[in-house]
Amino acid sequence: MGGEADFMRRALELAEFGRGRVMPNPPVGCVLVRDGEIVAEGWHDHIGGLHAEQMAIADAEVRGVPTRGTTAYITLEPCNHFGRTPPCTEALLWAGVSHVVVGAADPNPTVRGGGTETLRSEGVNVEEGLLVDECEEQMHEFMHWCRTRRPHVLLKAAIDAHGRIDGDPALPAERFSSEASLGLVHELRADSMAILVGINTVIRDNPSLTVRGPDIGPRDSPLRVVIDPNCRVPGDSGLLVDGAAPTLLVHCTDPGAIDDAPHVERMVLTDDDGELPVSRILDMLGDRGIQSLLVEGGADTWRRFLAEEAVDRAHLCRSPSTLSGDSGLKFDEDELSDAGLRCVSTIDVDGDEVSHWKR
Repeated sequence: MGGEADFMRRALELAEFGRGRVMPNPPVGCVLVRDGEIVAEGWHDHIGGLHAEQMAIADAEVRGVPTRGTTAYITLEPCNHFGRTPPCTEALLWAGVSHVVVGAADPNPTVRGGGTETLRSEGVNVEEGLLVDECEEQMHEFMHWCRTRRPHVLLKAAIDAHGRIDGDPALPAERFSSEASLGLVHELRADSMAILVGINTVIRDNPSLTVRGPDIGPRDSPLRVVIDPNCRVPGDSGLLVDGAAPTLLVHCTDPGAIDDAPHVERMVLTDDDGELPVSRILDMLGDRGIQSLLVEGGADTWRRFLAEEAVDRAHLCRSPSTLSGDSGLKFDEDELSDAGLRCVSTIDVDGDEVSHWKR
């Protein structure tokens, strides 16, 4: 026997199985309960697949469990429209579910409340708001985009023991974070719809900005975005030639006719003064349906986003290692707190201090 909160927490656990696999949809979980016991479970597993409610009903059929008269605990309001799948409200009504408990209401103002009202109109008892904070937190990028039409911005930075992000610029770039910390970075990439860096990072590091690692699972690499105002990206940069992921170069001036690879797109984006404010970049990405943006560097790019109060969360890794040389760019926790972010947790990751920040 469990309580209502326990059932919703199980639905939240199930939703995590779809994380990174259902974008741009949010992760959603569902359990069907009868007489205080979970009799079927489901989650939205992949784009085009069954939604959480539909999977739970299918799970009940496989188990030979009747669904009529059950209670459904769902982390997000059931959809009431046709998309890649039929409406979940229809599935719940067909299954004879008599009681629906919803965690978070749909944040999309054009459909918000439609699912719950349809169920109520058909005689289903509907409750809303159970563990709403936890449910909204699980899908906070989706919630943010629906409410602002801009991507949720996560800043990712790594610094050495003295707050430097790079060593002597005359020497090759050094890697100083632990392998475990780098694994976390790939998880952040896998959970993001786009990764953004400035042109100096491309020139200095020639990064791939792809999702790698044996523990990530079958995830597509996100859109790679480079802020390159004056068209300085080298023609042999890996981002231009590897074909590993869609790549968008954002310029302030027309680059002219360039025979780029099919995965590369260029666009000119400025304000009336010929500048490239962060707000214009976020509006453009939001219009493309990008809900989550990972800003990976470098320091100038971080500071631009922080100055415009465009950073929603931050992931800061401080290594006990020391970069070579006495010079190099610096960045530290004070810049995050000065921008209105607060540290909410700090963990040890194989010797690295990883802190998480929220606005």
